[in-house]
Amino acid sequence: MTHTKTTAWIALSALLAVTGCSSNNSGSNSSSDTSDSGKTTLRIMTQSNVLAPADPNEKLIFKRLEEKTGIHIEWTNYTNDVFVEKRNLALATGDLPDAIFDAGLGDYDILKLAKDGTIISLDDLITKMPNLQKVLEQAPQYRAMMTAPDGHIYSLPWIEELGAGKESIHAVNNIPWINKGWLDKLGLAMPTSTEELKQVLIAFKTKDPNGNGVADEIPLSFINTNGGNEDLGFLFGSFGAGINWDLTLVSDDGKVSFAASEAGYKEGVKYLHELYQENLIDNEYVTQDWNTFIAKGKEDVYGLYFTWDKANVTGMDSNFEPMPALAGPDGTKNVTRSNGMGFDRGRLVVTNANEHLEETAKWLDHMYEPLQSVQNNWGTYGDESQQNIFEFDEAAQMLKHLPLDGAAPGELRGKTSVGGPLAILDSYYGKVTTKPDDAAWRMDILKKTYVPDMKAENIYPKVFFSLEELDRLSAIETDLMPYVLRMRTEWMQNGKVEEEWDGYLKELDRLGLQDWLSIKQAGYDRNASQ
Repeated sequence: MTHTKTTAWIALSALLAVTGCSSNNSGSNSSSDTSDSGKTTLRIMTQSNVLAPADPNEKLIFKRLEEKTGIHIEWTNYTNDVFVEKRNLALATGDLPDAIFDAGLGDYDILKLAKDGTIISLDDLITKMPNLQKVLEQAPQYRAMMTAPDGHIYSLPWIEELGAGKESIHAVNNIPWINKGWLDKLGLAMPTSTEELKQVLIAFKTKDPNGNGVADEIPLSFINTNGGNEDLGFLFGSFGAGINWDLTLVSDDGKVSFAASEAGYKEGVKYLHELYQENLIDNEYVTQDWNTFIAKGKEDVYGLYFTWDKANVTGMDSNFEPMPALAGPDGTKNVTRSNGMGFDRGRLVVTNANEHLEETAKWLDHMYEPLQSVQNNWGTYGDESQQNIFEFDEAAQMLKHLPLDGAAPGELRGKTSVGGPLAILDSYYGKVTTKPDDAAWRMDILKKTYVPDMKAENIYPKVFFSLEELDRLSAIETDLMPYVLRMRTEWMQNGKVEEEWDGYLKELDRLGLQDWLSIKQAGYDRNASQ
């Protein structure tokens, strides 16, 4: 979760303890210079897909950018799988580049590196970045999310809007995908209530809908987490406010609550126990991982499962369709909004080794020019050596997504995009670029199937907590979140949620829930006031 200390920082802290955090600039990556051609050279560390060129300057995006800016980048590039280790080593030893691009730094990392002076405040640089200033004028909410609790900005963000508000692509992360082929074969309608779903799942179990004469059907499968992408947390919306991936809900009047302590949560667990009693739930749900989950998805045994996009599990051409929100026993029907948004705070930092801040600001500002941001995020056009993501409409000055023609989106984008800091606002679609086909398809599903049943007006934003707050949240969540999941799992199986509920609530408080709520509420209020 974003509120906790990252594994990366733990590894970095261990290195710092051994080496000290030196600002010695004598290393090979220590300073900028001017090349023979008269161009300023900036030394920047980054990461890239294993399918991409080892030298980022071979990417067409960066070739064009150097021509446009007159600034040459000397890259230290690592593949994604080893980048964090290499980044942390450089930060710990003081062998610093001028900046780290696509830095992958969490909040705890950023604050610690700022506190010891390894990275610098970007407040002055941002005043010299007109493209970024324009983004922040159009979408002022991001300035608050960029700003550390001490009032300074230490990193530049990645911003990708796809839809807005309840129609954001991030609004639902664990879509329930139901086997429409099985429904049709058995003459069953799409379920509209929790009771109807139970009867459908019983039919899936007992009537051999895959037609192989073997009772191998798995009516309902999921990966057991607190509301993650493959979790069945979506079903809790039939009993109240529901749950999302960080169990953090915000009422319409701005009050923060913990999803797993709400009365509706208890009723949802009772329903899951009913399904468990009928042997409708995958018997591997407690232990299965992603690989097991998707392997079974290819075997025509799933009746209902949960994920972001069915293409990842059963394939885009499978007979699975999104199941709408279900009415609970008292008629409650609610789609709980996730707290997701296309915002990553730590995409770029500038180190204390940088001696060319004016040129750095100039180069970085290009990242926030709309056409540049779009290419950085997805890929480019006019590359004669490989498949392109876009065609460029010269007259409209617009990048239009090309058909993927069977190419895997992640692989194609990984070869040609560059990531890093950028901004794509929802207002850009139809003017600067088109939506990717896969995103447009998903957003259409959300708008038609789920948005009408979304009750909550607010989500919990990307609050920038202080080091002290992060420490306390991390300490609480280390025990709190596993306890919540363990109790849910036990209650699904033994059905004792009613008898044990009061003791459960007391244990939540003993584990620090009230402190957690106070910190979360203070962060929400602080963010709202900025």
